[in-house]
Amino acid sequence: MRKPFKAAPIVKEGPRANREIRAPRVQLIDADGTNRGEVSLEEALAAAEEAGLDLVEIAPNATPPVTKIADLGKLKYLGQKKAAEARKKQKTVEIKEIKMRPNIDHHDYEVKMRAVKRFFEDGDKVKLTLRFRGREMAHLELGMKLLDRVKQDTEAFAKVEVEPKLEGRQMMMVLAPR
Repeated sequence: MRKPFKAAPIVKEGPRANREIRAPRVQLIDADGTNRGEVSLEEALAAAEEAGLDLVEIAPNATPPVTKIADLGKLKYLGQKKAAEARKKQKTVEIKEIKMRPNIDHHDYEVKMRAVKRFFEDGDKVKLTLRFRGREMAHLELGMKLLDRVKQDTEAFAKVEVEPKLEGRQMMMVLAPR
């Protein structure tokens, strides 16, 4: 025999308002922001209705819960606006990759280092990858020497997050801004 379909309970977003408030007595703040003290829930609902606004639970964990007479729609809108503003301000740290060869020319090295510096100014991390081809694998010390040089050149504005390590045919190191 089949069980009847049971819908998931509806989870409401935001603060409780009006008849959803369960406490028998509440701390009431009216529309002007003045504290009216502890009153019964019915009295608070009547005051909210008289003002033509909603009774909104501000601090549900307080004893008694703090409620305010306010426009629920406006309150939700301001909350969303605040959250959007916070999201806009946060910066995601990206990992930028710079690829080099162990026998890199001096000028090419300088160009790569300018790019590294620019990435750090933007607040990003940098992953330096050194690729070995063919017989270059016999000279891993050249790669280590190059990564040490990068480490010393960026010492003032970056710290090593992942020390140089060999993975297959490439050596990598991760730097983070200070």
